[in-house]
Amino acid sequence: MDNSIYTSLTRLSGLAREMQATANNVANAGTHGYRKEGVVFSEYVQKVEDGPSLSMAAGRVRTTSHLQGALEQTGGTLDLAIEGEGFFLVETPDGQALTRAGAFTPNAMGELVTHEGLRVLDAGGGPILLPLDGGALSVSRDGTVSADGVPVAQLGLWAPAAPEDVERRSGLVFALKEAPVPAEGGRILQGHLEQSNVNPIAEISRMVEVQRAYELGQSFLEKEDGRIRGVLQTLGR
Repeated sequence: MDNSIYTSLTRLSGLAREMQATANNVANAGTHGYRKEGVVFSEYVQKVEDGPSLSMAAGRVRTTSHLQGALEQTGGTLDLAIEGEGFFLVETPDGQALTRAGAFTPNAMGELVTHEGLRVLDAGGGPILLPLDGGALSVSRDGTVSADGVPVAQLGLWAPAAPEDVERRSGLVFALKEAPVPAEGGRILQGHLEQSNVNPIAEISRMVEVQRAYELGQSFLEKEDGRIRGVLQTLGR
């Protein structure tokens, strides 16, 4: 394959990934706890004998923005938001994972779970059991869960041991490669939810830019294909 065509194809492939990520951001702009996703382009340069170097760009690395989203007051007893650093720790079928989505509810056994049914874990990594007979629940800023003023559990705030130890499974859940560590500097706000950290206007503008870049790449490929066909036809006469 001609080098110029291969280079254009790798760039178009990366632009397609970026368009998918940007569209996903726009779709989740109203999802509480969602983290903006992006794509990083890397450049590969190779020396070519008796000619200029060959440079190819590819968008293969997914990134996640962990900037704080706006806090929305809901008044829900088990709507919890994190102000500052840290994540909630949840139990998934594939192991422990982190999330900033704090819309929780008790299940039939009184365990605190997410809306997807994932168990929320306490500061010791165990499930959180709430009284089945009801009672006024309150959550302090340090994560202490109380029923009628009596402490029943301690929510933990967690962080990955290293930034590269997390793997995005969805917009809300991040899988862990290593055991998490306690996070410092964050506090929990009851009756609040953290909004998505996506800026819809900026993302839509980016979609337009990516679409234009993709169309330019397609136009180049069509012209290059016409040039090669013309050369082959001339040589075949």
